Amino acid sequence: MEKVFGENAAALRGLSFDVFEGEFVSLLGPSGCGKSTALRLIAGLIQPTSGTIERRCGKSELAVVFQEPTLMPWTTVEKNVWLPLKLRGMSFGDAKPVVDEALRLVGLEGFRGAWPRELSGGMKMRVSIARALVTRPKLILMDEPFAALDEITRFRLNDDLLSLKSKLGCTVVFVTHSVFESVYLSDRILTMGTAPGRVVEETLIDTDRSRDEAFRTSAEYAGWCRNVSESLRRGIGAAV
Repeated sequence: MEKVFGENAAALRGLSFDVFEGEFVSLLGPSGCGKSTALRLIAGLIQPTSGTIERRCGKSELAVVFQEPTLMPWTTVEKNVWLPLKLRGMSFGDAKPVVDEALRLVGLEGFRGAWPRELSGGMKMRVSIARALVTRPKLILMDEPFAALDEITRFRLNDDLLSLKSKLGCTVVFVTHSVFESVYLSDRILTMGTAPGRVVEETLIDTDRSRDEAFRTSAEYAGWCRNVSESLRRGIGAAV
């Protein structure tokens, strides 16, 4: 698959990979390697210049979480979460049980009447994730959603995301430039090189351990991080 912007600006060329049902796959690479472009192509927000994308789920069965929560500041948390269902013609009264369940899943049931300005950065991102979950998607696409958060909040949301995935049984494609985050979250990591962007290496995180604090501080986790860091260095070198 190829994506070219303008006349000669090739953002992606020769990009090809599979994502299997129920997987957590991370696209890892430096800024400018086309990770976000790839995610938008999967979402159908933009179209490839050449090549095809095959999805087993329809557009109504996928959701996108961006780096910024992009909440509507003029309305409450529960009305922000209702938005995707509102756009489908569902009244707030009919949607409320589903909205309440989505807020419960992200631990914000007590903040349904709060305004975005009253929330911390981590809480705003939880609202954004709840808004994505409210349609019960089969595929969730996440574009560096935790990049702007402090490390403690990021760790907590990483754990929450894995818990949600386990409960919902959905597939996740996750864009990140963090080796540590990708190893902690992923079943598979696709390392991307630049100029133009493409997958240069694939790493299967083959572990039977639970993804928890014990794993995060284990020698096994450190070893995977070293391996993926080397993969990233090779990917950057391949792009030079």
